[in-house]
Amino acid sequence: MKRALAVSCVFVVVSFVLPAAGGADTVATGRAGQAYYKIVVPDAWNGDLVLWNHGFTLAPIGPVSDLGPLSALQLAEGYAVAASSYRMSGWAVFKTSEDLEALYQTFVERFGAPHRVLVTGASLGGLVTAAALEEADLGNVAGALSLCGAVAGSRNWDLGIDIRLGYDTICAGVPGAAIPGGAEGLPEGSTLTTTQLALAVNACFGILTPTPSLAQQQRLARMVALTHVPPSFILTDMGYVTFAMSDLVHDEAKLKGRIGVSNENVVYGDPGIDAAIERVTPHAGAAHRLAENYTPTGDVKDAKIVALHTDKDGLVVVENESAYASVVPPANLTTAVAVEAAPSHCGFTNAEIVASWELLRGWVAGGPQPTAASIQGLCTVVAPTAGGPCRINPSFVIPSLDTRIRPR
Repeated sequence: MKRALAVSCVFVVVSFVLPAAGGADTVATGRAGQAYYKIVVPDAWNGDLVLWNHGFTLAPIGPVSDLGPLSALQLAEGYAVAASSYRMSGWAVFKTSEDLEALYQTFVERFGAPHRVLVTGASLGGLVTAAALEEADLGNVAGALSLCGAVAGSRNWDLGIDIRLGYDTICAGVPGAAIPGGAEGLPEGSTLTTTQLALAVNACFGILTPTPSLAQQQRLARMVALTHVPPSFILTDMGYVTFAMSDLVHDEAKLKGRIGVSNENVVYGDPGIDAAIERVTPHAGAAHRLAENYTPTGDVKDAKIVALHTDKDGLVVVENESAYASVVPPANLTTAVAVEAAPSHCGFTNAEIVASWELLRGWVAGGPQPTAASIQGLCTVVAPTAGGPCRINPSFVIPSLDTRIRPR
């Protein structure tokens, strides 16, 4: 099943504020394979190509309009910039490497082989980037920039099933709080809307109510203790584990109606939840297919990678970065974390993104490997023009993913 879902308050749309691209000579658009593409090549092309990978969306596939938060700067610096729509919506990594290969071949046929390729992406696009480094044929891939990347891959769905089944347990019997389905997300054919979902979640937790009841506050506190999801992200995450999980499970091009995650042996640390929560055993083939699409192996070859995350991300948790760093050689990866005052998803400042990009391209050109400290340092230099503040903490220690997503 493919669910076309309009963007609403349930889903976070990642956007960054930089000037629109301009001064480019050549724009090429169309379809490559089963996906749309857009390519922009500046008049003074430096011979290098930047690929931008967008984040998660359940919107129908259509022409590409977004070339990423740095496209204006990159074009001004002489880079060609290109992006694919991907052929799939939702958890698109089943085919994104093929989509990027088709985009790259289209670029080569039209403009010739680039000297170097830099792959960039945000949120799910960070995982698309990680998968591309390991398995796609994109020519001379020299570097990558991952912003708030879901780079622990398919293991993020383990947290998803905990959130959904935890909600079903905590909110059982609450009038108006029931949501159809369960570990599958929504049942195939369900007509539940995002508004109806929000009303159900509010009935349980009172998160849209100025004065929630004591019982609602207690249930919300129990949910936060179970999932470690910030209260401001409960509705967003419930949208993800309801609609996005349903798309993943029921799409014939993905898991074909089979559940690929489990919680059969998970200890939640809440005796009532441990006793009452639904226990799910995955379909072996679906679990294998989900893990393959995609769990990074760390085989990044010679690519130099800068990864930027915020510490309180309520959708793609920062612990994704510790999982990624556990498989990628340290000489190939620099990770920096911006410490924010309130939880966000990809809530970077422009200066933080620009500093990460500039030090990555310096590294690719033969300069030293960046550090979190050097990114923070450059950020403070560019902040007056790019827009700060600069909040990267070089001393930040990223916890293990197991401390956030209980092992299966």
